[in-house]
Amino acid sequence: MDKLSHPDKLHLDAAEGWLLLERPDYALEEFDRLSESCRGTPDVLERKWQTHAMAGNWTEAHATAEQLVRLHPKRPFGWVHRAYALRRMPGGSLEQAREALLPAASRFPRDFLIPYNLACYAARLNRGEEAWDWLQAAGRIAGNARIRRMALADEDLVSLREQVLKMLPHKPGKSPG
Repeated sequence: MDKLSHPDKLHLDAAEGWLLLERPDYALEEFDRLSESCRGTPDVLERKWQTHAMAGNWTEAHATAEQLVRLHPKRPFGWVHRAYALRRMPGGSLEQAREALLPAASRFPRDFLIPYNLACYAARLNRGEEAWDWLQAAGRIAGNARIRRMALADEDLVSLREQVLKMLPHKPGKSPG
């Protein structure tokens, strides 16, 4: 976590506490109490995104993730969660989410959530072959056993269920066989 001043650390801890209690409204009040100098730090922005997401305010979640991508482009959280919010916000779509996340696949080749989410978007867009390719890429990073468990529980990937059931287990970062 970034080095925060004592009062800012207390406000961020309080915001996290409110999130644990599922009270995003009170968490947002704590974010408003943070000093201006720490509001753009990645840890603060990530928690703020979580707060907006919990509240179902996808427009604000998207704006927060957009700020995170702009200020901290080397952190995958902003890229993944910007797309996640874009899919859900008014005027957003699966296609917009997919397009927003695609550049992150080459920027973060070791982050399995990026190809996993791209698989979800492709599957929902009825692009089965593309979805399967992305899901296999996620399996090469995180291991097929983990991706298989996730995919079998994910409504976005129902169309790939038969293929997922046949995924051969292998260790992350290794080729199967």
